[in-house]
Amino acid sequence: MQELTAEQKELNRLRKRLTTRFHKACADYGLIADGDKILIGLSGGKDSLALVEMLGRRQKIYVPRFSVVAVHVIMENIGYQSDTEYLRQFCEEQGVEFALKRTSYEDNDNQQRNHCFLCSWYRRKALFDFAKETGCNKIALGHHKDDIVETLLMNLVYQGAFATMPPMLKMEKFDMKIIRPLCLLREAEIKRYAELSRYKQMPKLCPFEKESSRADIKRLVEELKKLNPEFLDSAWGAMENIKADYLPNIVES
Repeated sequence: MQELTAEQKELNRLRKRLTTRFHKACADYGLIADGDKILIGLSGGKDSLALVEMLGRRQKIYVPRFSVVAVHVIMENIGYQSDTEYLRQFCEEQGVEFALKRTSYEDNDNQQRNHCFLCSWYRRKALFDFAKETGCNKIALGHHKDDIVETLLMNLVYQGAFATMPPMLKMEKFDMKIIRPLCLLREAEIKRYAELSRYKQMPKLCPFEKESSRADIKRLVEELKKLNPEFLDSAWGAMENIKADYLPNIVES
C-alpha cells in the first residue's frame, strides 16, 4: 500500500475535524430532521462548496433521511463570472442535484452599499422562490463561525443591536427555515480544506466584496485576535451566556 503524503494526511485530519463540528452543529441546534428537503445556496465560494460536500455526504447516512438540491444564483448585472460547469460537476460528484437561476435588480443608485444590499436581497428572494417551487422546507447557507461573529459586531457597531445570524432561523412569512450547518467551523480551516481539496476558484469575484462594511469588520476581528487568539470562541460563548440582570433594562411604569 502506498504511503500517504504529508498533505494527504493533513487533509484527512482536517476533514475529520470539520466533519465532527458539522455533525455537532446539526445535532446541537436540530438543523436536520427526517423528511427534510434542503436547498443549498451555492455561491461557488469555498464555504458553499464545503457545505455541498458535507451535506452530500450526510444525506447518504440512513438517519435522518433527507434530500438536498444546490442552487447557484447568477446576478446578471454584477460584474463577476461563475464556472457553472465546474459547479454542476462538483455537485454531481457529491450526489447533489444542481440547478441554475438567473436574476437581476434595477441599479438606481451607484452607492456601493446599495449594490450589496440589493444583490443580497434579490439573491435571497431567488432562493426562496426556488425552494417554494421545488417543495424545499429548509435553505442551507454556508455561513461559518467567523461570519456569525462578524455579523454580531456589525449589528453592535452599526445597528445598536445584540443580534446575529442564528444556526437556525424560522421564517414565518415564507413558512421555511434557514439553517447554517457550518456555524461551528472556522473560516481559516475551511480555507485550508479548500486548498487541500483543490476546490476551484471562480474566474472573477464580486467587484464590491473588499469594499463593504463586512470587510472593515473582518479587519477589526483580526485586531481583536491579537488581543485574544481565541476571540471567536469567546464571542460565541458570550452569545450563549447572556446575563440579562447585568444589562440595562427599561422599567415599565
